[in-house]
Amino acid sequence: MAPTAAPIKTLDKEGREITTVGYTRFGFDSEVSLDSLRSLYLRPHYVLSANDLNSELDSVQQDSGHARFTREGAAYQSKSIYHPDTQSISYTTLSRFPPVKLLPPSGRKRILVTGGAGFVGSHLVDRLMLLGHEVTVIDNFFTGSKTTVSHWIGHPNFEMVRHDVVEPFMIECDQIYHLACPASPPHYQFNAVKTIKTSFMGTLNMLGLAKRTKARFLISSTSEVYGDPEVHPQTEDYWGHVNPIGPRACYDEGKRVAETLTYGFQRQDGVEVRVARIFNTYGPRMNPYDGRVVSNFIVQALKGEDMTVYGDGKQTRSFQYVHDLIDGLITLMNSDESRPVNIGNGDEFTIGDFAEFVRDVVEKVQDEDGVKRERRVNIVYENLPMDDPQRRRPDTTRAKESLQWQPRWTVKMGLEEMVRYYKAKMAEGSL
Repeated sequence: MAPTAAPIKTLDKEGREITTVGYTRFGFDSEVSLDSLRSLYLRPHYVLSANDLNSELDSVQQDSGHARFTREGAAYQSKSIYHPDTQSISYTTLSRFPPVKLLPPSGRKRILVTGGAGFVGSHLVDRLMLLGHEVTVIDNFFTGSKTTVSHWIGHPNFEMVRHDVVEPFMIECDQIYHLACPASPPHYQFNAVKTIKTSFMGTLNMLGLAKRTKARFLISSTSEVYGDPEVHPQTEDYWGHVNPIGPRACYDEGKRVAETLTYGFQRQDGVEVRVARIFNTYGPRMNPYDGRVVSNFIVQALKGEDMTVYGDGKQTRSFQYVHDLIDGLITLMNSDESRPVNIGNGDEFTIGDFAEFVRDVVEKVQDEDGVKRERRVNIVYENLPMDDPQRRRPDTTRAKESLQWQPRWTVKMGLEEMVRYYKAKMAEGSL
């Protein structure tokens, strides 16, 4: 067995080590250990080979690349068995759930997360569960997957319901995080009418539920409400530059009308609302085939395929790591800020430069893990899709002033963690 490598330290933008995520702010404690969180998605890895059944402990410790990141939590991993000869997998449930905070009834909230089996939703669920709250997830699994939250199924504080938010849903709850809606262009353009219906009817149904139960309501809006912006960077007071009949309009205008509806309920019915305008976010559990730039680049580079840049590569994007986003969402939910708030990272890259950056990070991880490359992948350019925004960077002044929130993760540290996640998925045979 290979000797255990030294743990990898994760440093923030100031060069300080990150050991926890979240804050205690506005009377709500959202702080959890980073190792505990990582053990839920960066497993060492959760699959045992059928050949290793007699030496389970050894096989858990073999993947030193993951062990260097997680450092703890191996006792709470499922021991699913992978059969490489038949490319099959035998799933097991977790033998023991990760420890969650023991809260008094007065401090425990009943929280509903729509779209909770999606990329962002699953990370929010992990955080809320570790914090000791009662969490109900509803998802129709159009883009979400049960595997993202399967490690909580059976826990007394957790409930998973297959449901489409276009239909009404009845439950008692204190907070509603409304994340349900396809968010990547291939997914939301697949059925444009359904996307608009989800944005409008889904939001209407969840706001109706918030009104009846007096729950606080947070909607995950998007930077797409700004369209192809004529103002840079974008502040929350900018009204946007959106093509209402283009291929992206089903999402852009869907989210704009969802915001309108949200504030209608606030003014007319006194519902407590929070609006988060989320900018480009990346991280583990992101669908590798959803057409988004970070997942595209990493998967292509890991597979040794040429990386595809659309357009001339001069268009810009700003990328935030998912843990920063979850910090922002939870802080916004529990604050008194009812105006729209941009949650994003101000570090701006041209797509061409970002492709080279991702390639360097993938090569660094491969070198650390002793993976030999046949060749260096090239970066190739193709035509730009219609209505693709040229520039996108948030002005996060409001979040800094009102929530005392700002991104902590460097793009490099987040990318490295995501590369390890996808690399493990490929080794497991599910990518």
